[in-house]
Amino acid sequence: MQLTRLTSRPRIITLMLAVIRYPLLDTVSGLVHAVTTRFGGTSQAPFAGLNLGLHVGDDPQRVLANRALVLKALGFGPGQLVLAAQVHGANVARVGAADAGRGSEDSASAVPGADALITATPGLLLGVLVADCAPILLADPVSGAIGVAHAGWRGTAGDVAGNSVRAMVAAFGTRPDDLRALIGPSIGPADFEVGPEVTAAFRAALVGPDAAGIVRPGQGDRATVDLPEANRLLLLRAGLDPRRIQVDKASTAAQVDRFFSHRAEAGRTGRFGGFIGWPAS
Repeated sequence: MQLTRLTSRPRIITLMLAVIRYPLLDTVSGLVHAVTTRFGGTSQAPFAGLNLGLHVGDDPQRVLANRALVLKALGFGPGQLVLAAQVHGANVARVGAADAGRGSEDSASAVPGADALITATPGLLLGVLVADCAPILLADPVSGAIGVAHAGWRGTAGDVAGNSVRAMVAAFGTRPDDLRALIGPSIGPADFEVGPEVTAAFRAALVGPDAAGIVRPGQGDRATVDLPEANRLLLLRAGLDPRRIQVDKASTAAQVDRFFSHRAEAGRTGRFGGFIGWPAS
């Protein structure tokens, strides 16, 4: 099994599976993190190969086998993974030892009504599942708090990124400028053409000169939206140091050989994941 490190551009090596690690989070001693790809795994088309989503129509046993591969590579077991139900909102749930294993082997036990999870409990691996939405990983090396967020257009417009930071401040005393944040692969601005509803939501949520260029006019009532840049701006507004935010600008819709894309694959596809955790002490 191969963990690969992102330098200036993603480098993926296909063995049993392939995941991406990021230099910014690698600077946090002891922290485990990864963003998976679609390389490796057991799923068949149209979910080939490392599909981690139980809710997309894939064979559940193949999905669980894929999750087991990822967990083994990261040094965790199924009883340590925590997933949220992901309702395309902006709510944040604090989880602890009692939540270990929720959503790991079935969807029914996932943390309900949340698109972001935070914890300071060692031995938990927090995860989000995506296929165009942005996975956001947060780590505070001072307090030991970590978080994950699933930022689609609704979550981004609702500021799930900023809500996650503020929840970590309230729960763990995190100072925003201590945080390290990764915005993982998501649909790129050239591929994310939207209609009036989405355009209006982003323009309402991102008022100000610092938001110039995030929404760009297209043909007629259409526009394009820069989803990763919108989330980076929301993290900055929440108090993060710009030097401690890393953005993977790979567009999932343009790189379906590497990532799952709901839009580019007309909704018939799998899910890749973003994961972060502390090993049990």
